[in-house]
Amino acid sequence: MSASSESRTASSPRFRIGLIPQILIGIAAGLILASLAPSIASTFAILGDLFIGALKAVAPILVFVLVMAAIAGHQRGQPTQIRGVLMLYLIGTLVAALVAVTASFAFPTTLILDAPSADGTPPTGVVEILRNLAMSAVDNPVHALTEANFIGILAWAVGLGLLLRRANDTTRRALGDLSDAVSGLVRWIIRFAPLGIFGLVADTFASTGMSALVDYAQLLVVLLGCMAFVALVTNPLIVFLYIRRNPYPLVFACLRGSAITAFFTRSSAANIPVNLALCERLDLHTDTYSVSIPLGATINMSGAAVTITVMTLAAVNTLGIDVDFATAVLLCVVSALAACGVSGVAGGSLLLIPMAASLFGISADVAMQVVAIGFVISVLQDATETALNSSTDVLFTAAACRSPHAEAHLAGRD
Repeated sequence: MSASSESRTASSPRFRIGLIPQILIGIAAGLILASLAPSIASTFAILGDLFIGALKAVAPILVFVLVMAAIAGHQRGQPTQIRGVLMLYLIGTLVAALVAVTASFAFPTTLILDAPSADGTPPTGVVEILRNLAMSAVDNPVHALTEANFIGILAWAVGLGLLLRRANDTTRRALGDLSDAVSGLVRWIIRFAPLGIFGLVADTFASTGMSALVDYAQLLVVLLGCMAFVALVTNPLIVFLYIRRNPYPLVFACLRGSAITAFFTRSSAANIPVNLALCERLDLHTDTYSVSIPLGATINMSGAAVTITVMTLAAVNTLGIDVDFATAVLLCVVSALAACGVSGVAGGSLLLIPMAASLFGISADVAMQVVAIGFVISVLQDATETALNSSTDVLFTAAACRSPHAEAHLAGRD
């Protein structure tokens, strides 16, 4: 092949199309196939399973190696923005719960509580959730890696990273090379996102469809409306107050680069590699995002706070329990704390509903019926919740890295 032919091939539209347009094409193709040939569409589920499986497999080792290498190579006096990110996580989750309370009072929703009880053992209270978080931090490192316990992975990675800061240059360079290699592997996996998303969409809509969602239309409107409001109004407002500039270019970049894949994988843990790659493309500070992204997959749960609050208040309305706004605000705090302990897996927030419902004297049997309804609508509820949670991890990390304080500090060093 001549040089001119190679140049024309490399510059053709087929090679210029970006990852996000490819994913959108995969979504459209999956929807079309599910509509025209559902039986054939289900056979493509293997593509989605392989994609999610690869992401979940690489995420623990990626987080462990990346955090350890970043801390080991960190230069003394070099700024990180972890404190600012944590503050934004907390504020964002509390505001999301408050939005859910306001919407639930403005648009009261009732449920048909005849669904069978859901399986699973919900936590008995916030103390148990916090205890579980503490125990996760001291988990056996091998067990933490095999079970994708990111709190434990972070704890061991930070500890080893701090000790390895005293290692010789050769060791730290080797850690850096290992981090680059694992990151490169992640980039390979993400290139297959369009095929994986195609398989997920085709199988989901072929096997589930939307008929089961009709009975819960109002509940879904309130839930998804709250999450959209948080993503497009309150989160941008928080970011604007923090960085003092138009937040929407950053908001839309995070929604495009993170929310789309999170919506279909329905797993914050599986989306960690996607978010880390997005942070790299946004040119954020490695020492900050290598810690804040995996941490956010566990404790930054705006969408979960919305789900817990709306579903609990819907049960309250159904049972005719009189609740004033102040009591509902208390539910905001409980939901925000509970949401921080939600696992980064599909449907994790639903099992926290019984704990929140217990604040209003609702029995566990009734609460588990509400959980069962949550699983019925999870094809949209949990997908949207995960998209909000995961994209917000990147949004708040980027806001902290691009705040006037952070940029002034970097300019002073330069």
